Amino acid sequence: MPPELDQVVREEWGRLVALLLARFRRIDLVEDALGDAVEAAARQWPREGAPANPAAWLQTVARRRIVDRLRAEAMAGRRHALLATDLDRRPPRAMADPGDLVEDDLLRLVLMCTHPALAPEASSALALRLVLGVSTHDVAALFLVPEPTMAARLTRAKKKIVTAGIPFAVPDLAALPGRLETVAQTAYLAFTAGYAPASGPDLLRPALAGEAVRLVRTVRELRPEDPTLTALLALVLLQHSRRDARVDDQGRLVLLGDQDRDRWHHDEVAEARRLLASPVVVGTPLPELAGTYLLQALVAAEHAAAPSSAQTRWDRIVALYDQLLVLAPSPPARLARAVAVAEAHGPQAGLAALDGVEIAGSHRLPVVRAELLARSGEVAAALQQLDTALAACGNEAERAHLRRRRAELSRPEISHPGG
Repeated sequence: MPPELDQVVREEWGRLVALLLARFRRIDLVEDALGDAVEAAARQWPREGAPANPAAWLQTVARRRIVDRLRAEAMAGRRHALLATDLDRRPPRAMADPGDLVEDDLLRLVLMCTHPALAPEASSALALRLVLGVSTHDVAALFLVPEPTMAARLTRAKKKIVTAGIPFAVPDLAALPGRLETVAQTAYLAFTAGYAPASGPDLLRPALAGEAVRLVRTVRELRPEDPTLTALLALVLLQHSRRDARVDDQGRLVLLGDQDRDRWHHDEVAEARRLLASPVVVGTPLPELAGTYLLQALVAAEHAAAPSSAQTRWDRIVALYDQLLVLAPSPPARLARAVAVAEAHGPQAGLAALDGVEIAGSHRLPVVRAELLARSGEVAAALQQLDTALAACGNEAERAHLRRRRAELSRPEISHPGG
């Protein structure tokens, strides 16, 4: 795929979907047409050069594909043959929305994907792929399933929308609260995809993460007393506040312990702390999802409160992960806890905490094992784990980081200490 095309697909996919859905309201036609437009661009742009406005080019080609399909359907159904022509000339329509309930286009689209006829996981996956432009590979990684499994789920969800005639519309005010938990989970997963992309050239996707933060903030404005949305906003603000310190001037990964804390956005940290101290999340029983977001936010707040990495209260972080594992046990949470245990009690304790942890297809587990083995002096075993991680890692920037770390561990003075 030409670099210009790859960039526009990553950055503009959701907006293009929004524009086309606003006009045609056919999820099946919109995604197929955009896919056709991308294929056409992959063929033409290398020969003819990229257009001055790549996103507009894709939109125009996709719109023509949809109009052609509508014309064919109209003819096949013996409807008036000018229907498609009329659609082509008609100005864009507003999306179905009762009154002025939702003004934000991104939120409107995510809400449209969260129809109760779809399972929450299917709704989130569909919104991530269709609205936010997260690749199927990366959506699968977020849900810890193989890519073919996720591709099949997405296909079933889209077919259900079309065949069941599910309206692509914003719910009315009475139905809105029932969809907000799925919107929150979608935003959380989109944020995760922004800071831990499973594939592609980028180490970070701050634009995607920023859209996720904006989505959480926007939906919380509809229900400011919702503890789940309040805790989630605190969490993403704390994590997003470190965006400028996560990479160096050459675009290389900077680990948390090595980050320049002066580059953190301390206004966002302060806002998150205010949210964590608000009555919405303090002193009252919380729903399970709100509790999981709150505990993760409190972990991030511990990092933000430490003047330096060496002064981090890792004992408190371990205790927070212990609570999280009671509330919502998961392999990624166990992995994060093992890292905290290693910082608090040493690498051998961290390795013991990893016993039984399995995350199929993920490179992050062998990366952590490699680092803890290296700190324990087991360099050969660490190198084996790094090789496993490199084989599983699909992100080019992370692979470069792992190769550098492997080269460091392969130096004779490290491989043969005292030799």
